[in-house]
Amino acid sequence: MPIYEYECGQCGERFELLLLNNTVPRCSSCQSQDLKQLLSGFAVSSEASRQSSLKAARRAYASSRNVRDQKVAEAEEIREHSPAPLPPPKKKS
Repeated sequence: MPIYEYECGQCGERFELLLLNNTVPRCSSCQSQDLKQLLSGFAVSSEASRQSSLKAARRAYASSRNVRDQKVAEAEEIREHSPAPLPPPKKKS
């Protein structure tokens, strides 16, 4: 049961179609059978490519202006609302 990509010669619609046994391909818009089968692209995925994409996304997120501004705002709020630090304990003589 392959999935094919087609372009209609009548209306120019591009679509994918799952071909079952004895299925006659027709345009999903105008029902024409004047179709051109297109070459389908495919995606390659491996552990290395997933890790690379994840690393790039994390790097982009960490360097985004919103994240930096949010971290600065959180640090300022903590400084403003935290109690004053306690003095160090005195040593007994």
